[in-house]
Amino acid sequence: MPMIPQFVRPFLWSYDTDALDLSRDKKRIITNVLNFGTDEATNWLFKTYTKEDIKSCLINPLPGEWNKKSMNFWSLIFNVQPSKTTTRFLK
Repeated sequence: MPMIPQFVRPFLWSYDTDALDLSRDKKRIITNVLNFGTDEATNWLFKTYTKEDIKSCLINPLPGEWNKKSMNFWSLIFNVQPSKTTTRFLK
């Protein structure tokens, strides 16, 4: 099973990255990397997950987990509109 690279782990600081599963936890991983990740981390993300996986995380975001500026930026990049019923932003 592929592991989360060392350069991505700082963006999942509150999780045991050895226990995260790339498939099962993809929404968490995508959310954190797009919110906080470096170019290196986002490049890895784009190689690891499909555009559909990423768009799904933007359209149906984890409530209260997104930085508003990050959500606006990535929504423009992927040309999607987040669901208004589930979108709550970090304070």
